[in-house]
Amino acid sequence: MQSIDVYRSEFVSYMESKFVLQEPVNLYEPINYILRLGGKRLRPVLALLTTEIFDGNYKEALDAALAIEVFHNFSLVHDDIMDAAPVRRGQATVHEKWDTNTGILSGDAMLICAYQLFENYEPTTFRNLAKLFSKTALQVCEGQQYDVDFESREDVTLPEYLKMIEFKTAVPVAAAMKMGGIVANTSSENQELIYNFGLNLGIAFQLQDDYLDVFGDPKTFGKQVGGDIIENKKTILFIKAIESGSATYKKELLDLYSIQPKEPADKIEAVKAIFMESGAAASTQNAIESFTQKAFLILNELDISEEKKGVLRLFGENLMKRTV
Repeated sequence: MQSIDVYRSEFVSYMESKFVLQEPVNLYEPINYILRLGGKRLRPVLALLTTEIFDGNYKEALDAALAIEVFHNFSLVHDDIMDAAPVRRGQATVHEKWDTNTGILSGDAMLICAYQLFENYEPTTFRNLAKLFSKTALQVCEGQQYDVDFESREDVTLPEYLKMIEFKTAVPVAAAMKMGGIVANTSSENQELIYNFGLNLGIAFQLQDDYLDVFGDPKTFGKQVGGDIIENKKTILFIKAIESGSATYKKELLDLYSIQPKEPADKIEAVKAIFMESGAAASTQNAIESFTQKAFLILNELDISEEKKGVLRLFGENLMKRTV
């Protein structure tokens, strides 16, 4: 087994060797830009880690890991356009640095590049990876549509929200881990278990992202703190505050989510106060812990050594301690 830093370093080196600037520059330069902005590289690291968890060679999973990372960044480029987001990982978003049309076209090219990477595998592995990838990509689109739909609704329920983040965020994490299992040619039972482990961990990850969006440190978070509030997103914090039973909190929150002030700082602070006082912040932290523990319970069923179960548990624990 390698360290997480080794997986990340090997992946970044491989990615940079595969994606070099070429003609037409205005198509490929934005792709190189978004891929090199950094980020946690969570999905590719998990693909490489999982391959070795199931006794495979992690280097054989580099193309699958790159495919899921390219797809992830493709979705960010298009999501940022839809959200009119100015900042991604502390830098200008693609559509801000170039323009909307460039963002759309470069994003489309990234999706095609992601599929091409599976062509480097033998037929059975190619088929299994491509089938999983297609299902994952469609679910991410469905999750994004739910996210857009929720912006104009005031009655979003927690189960609806959890389904949205499962499709939009958790499914790619789960798929990355299952891809590692596919490359390592582990049993179908192990593949499904590691998928479900990644699914629960991915939900916990997104819930924590919701929390950090409001309560994170602007210096380390990498995105605009309070961005979800500015965009009137119905995250778990909003839903929990509405469900708190307080008519006052509900009215104040709905009023705040109906306005778009020129100076959003006051709106952000007012909503943060409601999230704290209503108990929504504490409830969100409890939900993060609950889904993390669901993931850890699945480890008991995996047909791997206790040492390797410990590696996965430690990774999950460290992920939930993040501040970025």
